[in-house]
Amino acid sequence: MSESATQKPVYVYQAPLRLWHWINAGAITVLAITGYLIGSPPPSLSGEASQHFLMGDIRFIHFTAAYIFTVGFLGRIYWAIVGNHYARELFAPPLFSRKWWGGLFFELRWYLFLEKEPRTFVGHNPLAQLFMFLMFVLGSLFMICTGFALYAEGLGKNSWAEAIFGWVVPLFGGNPQTVHTWHHLGMWFIVCFVIVHIYVAVREDVVSRQTMVSTMINGWRLFKDKRAG
Repeated sequence: MSESATQKPVYVYQAPLRLWHWINAGAITVLAITGYLIGSPPPSLSGEASQHFLMGDIRFIHFTAAYIFTVGFLGRIYWAIVGNHYARELFAPPLFSRKWWGGLFFELRWYLFLEKEPRTFVGHNPLAQLFMFLMFVLGSLFMICTGFALYAEGLGKNSWAEAIFGWVVPLFGGNPQTVHTWHHLGMWFIVCFVIVHIYVAVREDVVSRQTMVSTMINGWRLFKDKRAG
């Protein structure tokens, strides 16, 4: 759980975590754009078909970004184990802590402009921690599993993807198109999360008592006054 802040700067996000964050942001951007184009292909190009490989290129870029996203996610899990305790916050929200739930509802009121004074946190505040777990951690697992299940359809039987993710399509009734639909909806789910994530980070950087955006660049969280929540 995020802890109450002191006035001294705190080194929160270690270099591997910050590197993962920005690489992951790039991978999600590429995946969203190419995924949209796969689901809604652009008009046909003029000229001979043999001169173009547009959808093949889009799919190749999508698959490459998917590999980067997946390897990054596995690396993020590893760093949650070996990194500092702030690196574990996304994976272990303290759901049985009354204090944590109290902080969560306070933050909810703060984001709804029902609280006048913000609280300060060194790591993620409780509401951000819960949403990162639900929308990013579980959302990423869903997209990885459904994405590689569809990838296995192209690789065919006895492929590594079929061996690992072959259970996904039967889970959705045995219809790959259903998996396509849910995977596409999952893309919009993550796009909405990213929009909210950026808005909240910038908003907190402006109106709260601690830095946000710069912390994910240099790793240090700075505090703007002596009051702490």
